[in-house]
Amino acid sequence: MVSRTRVVLRWPLGLLLVIWRYLWRTTPIHRVEEPGDRSDLPAPLPPELSDDGLQTPADGVGPLLHRHYAVDAAGATRGPEDLVGGLCSEPNWGTPGDVAVFVKTRGESGAMSLGDEYVVRMPGPWDGPVRVIARTPTSFRFATMRGHLEAGQIEFRASTVDDALRFEIESWARSGDRLSHVLYNRLLLAKEIQLNLWMETCLQVAARSGGRLRGGVRVRTRRLANPQVG
Repeated sequence: MVSRTRVVLRWPLGLLLVIWRYLWRTTPIHRVEEPGDRSDLPAPLPPELSDDGLQTPADGVGPLLHRHYAVDAAGATRGPEDLVGGLCSEPNWGTPGDVAVFVKTRGESGAMSLGDEYVVRMPGPWDGPVRVIARTPTSFRFATMRGHLEAGQIEFRASTVDDALRFEIESWARSGDRLSHVLYNRLLLAKEIQLNLWMETCLQVAARSGGRLRGGVRVRTRRLANPQVG
């Protein structure tokens, strides 16, 4: 168990590392931003896992962002099920610990099951409580809970494409409240921290696969200005 105090003490260092990586990154990053439509809304929540503790896009503020991160690793020695199984056993195995730490708050240690809950500790006062709402051998999906910086869902998955292992992170979310909206969509601070976190996760998972990165990191953002979710 990672204590909150230890994570909070790492906030200043984490923020500095985010800025440093952003300025000196040499990995190719292919970013695309485009307008979205109703097809960018997330799938409905499973009724059996939905309650007032979740924070849905209807609870959020501002545009809905459908974001997709992907990397390919050629010559990977680990398959999709093995890779996702490792992440489910220990989510911190795939994330940069100086930027984010997963702390399990509900469920059995060393496994991931439907209904399990985590808090993602990030630089700054941005805890991210989430609940597991989907789990397959090659993927898992979280829904955000009350108090999260965002309101929506995020999925992690792996597959084999053209003889390479592909790892993807896909999210569908609005800002969790008005302050988050300003930090994310106006000042762009939270947006860049999040971008760095999930890009670093993609790169770390690709390295864990035993393969070599092919083609850099691909990031696509579709913005739905008036999601009209309910």
